[in-house]
Amino acid sequence: MQALRSVKQLHKIFLGLGANLGHAQDNILQAIQYIQTRSMVSKVSSFYESPAVGDPSQPRYLNAVCELESELTLDELDRFVKGIESRMGRGQLEKNAPRPINIDILLYDGIVSNGGGVIIPYPGLDKSPFYLKPLVEIAASEIHPGLNKPLQVLLNRSDHRGVEKVDRSLKVRLDNDIQASQPTVHVSLSRVGVTRLKRNIRINQGGQEALFSARIDLFADLDASQCGVHMSRFSDVLETMTEELSLEPSPNIESLAARLAQQVVRTQGAVCSEVHIRAQSPMVKRTPVTGKRVEEMYTLIGIAASSNERTRYIVGVETQGMTACPCAQEMVRNHSIRLLRDEGYRESEAERIVDLLPVVSHNQRGRGTLLIGADERVRAEHLVHIVEASMSSETYELLKRPDEFFVVNKAHRNPRFVEDVVREMLQNVVEIYPDLPETAFVMAKQENFEGIHQHNAFAERYGTFGEIRSEIYSTGSAVHQTTMEDWLRK
Repeated sequence: MQALRSVKQLHKIFLGLGANLGHAQDNILQAIQYIQTRSMVSKVSSFYESPAVGDPSQPRYLNAVCELESELTLDELDRFVKGIESRMGRGQLEKNAPRPINIDILLYDGIVSNGGGVIIPYPGLDKSPFYLKPLVEIAASEIHPGLNKPLQVLLNRSDHRGVEKVDRSLKVRLDNDIQASQPTVHVSLSRVGVTRLKRNIRINQGGQEALFSARIDLFADLDASQCGVHMSRFSDVLETMTEELSLEPSPNIESLAARLAQQVVRTQGAVCSEVHIRAQSPMVKRTPVTGKRVEEMYTLIGIAASSNERTRYIVGVETQGMTACPCAQEMVRNHSIRLLRDEGYRESEAERIVDLLPVVSHNQRGRGTLLIGADERVRAEHLVHIVEASMSSETYELLKRPDEFFVVNKAHRNPRFVEDVVREMLQNVVEIYPDLPETAFVMAKQENFEGIHQHNAFAERYGTFGEIRSEIYSTGSAVHQTTMEDWLRK
């Protein structure tokens, strides 16, 4: 039996973010969204505007600071944030040059590090009010490990004039064992079991026990010589495990699925078993402009397949967002250009005007699903952010008017087909998890609830990381696409 995976150490980190090219606030928020794919962001400061260092003629900078916890080592974190910068369009720039995004590691676990490629704390932090001011907002009592003084004291001693705060624009027993008798038709069955069992499950999240309402499906294979499985034993497994979990909650949903799958193999005398768990899980988010605290629900998915030799895990999420249709938007754009030309504008003028303005389109609310199968630990809450970042825009249960404008504007500046969303999910996954092996499994799917049609649009792709990576980084198509069932049974 495969042992449950251990949880890595979490590091306390402060990151500084800045931008003075493009939509600076959008860029910072998008960067934070990417950061959350490998960390848990607990605090985000207000935005602060200040002149560009070394060249006041540049556009003014917008800066913010976030506090987070991550399993990444300092070197891994440095490579990760550099990857985000590159993905968001920052190339090799001269010092103090304008940039669409800049991410600096300000503090890491309260350590001082001068060796290697990363210097911690951030050099000259006490003389960088554009970072120091937002940092003090969320961590005033934090100690600068190099100077051994509270950040608030350092801010009081600094010249922070010109750094201005701006508004922010998850037992029945039978006498006769009929199930063991010979079936009428001699053929084995791939999966037999019970579905939609509803239970409350307990999972230990970050040292705290959390209770979730879950739907559980349990399956076992069935030999050709056996009439049926013992259905009551599935319920026995669940009830017995429920008692155990009250004393020792599972560290994550896929580990719980694995424990159940291993029990099913033993009690059913099966060659292999499968367990699927879907639980509604809360996640706290902040609205993009007003910063209102919102608790959103997403579906947490844990799948495991077990035999006497090994157990395989899949963790996943299902969450909602929105997309704007690129096709309709292109038609509206062309129509707008024609109207402007009819009013006497030159072609170049008409195109420039239309390019400056958001172009309308019809919208869809979409449901995205992302599953990853690997022996390495992948946090489900990180996958939520990958799915949301792959759509035209994330959505929120509570939206004040400035937030509503932000979401609508973001979606229409970022139109995507249902196929685009799946491809974005896959590219985000392979870039954000370069350490996952070629044999790991991924499935991405998106269903859009069409706004002007009576049908839904759907797209899906599955395969190993090796199959997906080979397609993304080449011009060919994968010869084989590994299904989830094939991967679980390998």
